[in-house]
Amino acid sequence: MPTLVLVRHGQSLWNLENRFTGWVDVPLTAQGEEEARQAGERLTGRHFDVAYTSSLSRAQETLRIIMEVARFHDLPIIRDQALNERHYGDLQGLNKAETAERYGKEQVHTWRRSYATPPPNGEALKNTAERTLPFFERAILGDIKLGKEVLVVAHGNSNRSIVMRLDELDEEGVLSLELGTGVPLVYDLAEDGTVRDKTILE
Repeated sequence: MPTLVLVRHGQSLWNLENRFTGWVDVPLTAQGEEEARQAGERLTGRHFDVAYTSSLSRAQETLRIIMEVARFHDLPIIRDQALNERHYGDLQGLNKAETAERYGKEQVHTWRRSYATPPPNGEALKNTAERTLPFFERAILGDIKLGKEVLVVAHGNSNRSIVMRLDELDEEGVLSLELGTGVPLVYDLAEDGTVRDKTILE
């Protein structure tokens, strides 16, 4: 029974500063590095055949720390921007509280939490899913169907897209889904991708 583990990267500098991050390449904080180490400790003793991550350094560094702590030596790594965070467009780099003051709380809430309404020049969760899920179906589930154990270290919204697919959440259900930084989600899957069991390693 193949295993898929999803991890959201550790806390980044702009998570700490309450800024919209998106595709801007910001580093992990000291806390984010510690969250990655804790994820590595929780995954120690497991075996993986391949790891996937995004093209952004905060996810790649989280994966590097996990691999170092858990001693996943010589693990093949596939990096792809299909797993990047949701692109926040004109909001990238802006403080979330200041943005709410500028555009109004209701408008910013709609941009952040609706499924299909994107911020200016950015992506809604729907758009993120439209690039993440085809890659997931083709590449990641392709490996699962070969019986491989797969580790994915990516971002809040790209991972939410995958969880939406695996947990069969509808558009309303995914809006309340929160994924903690550095917390592994372990899915035991049938080789056709059907979920047999799910565990959160907190």
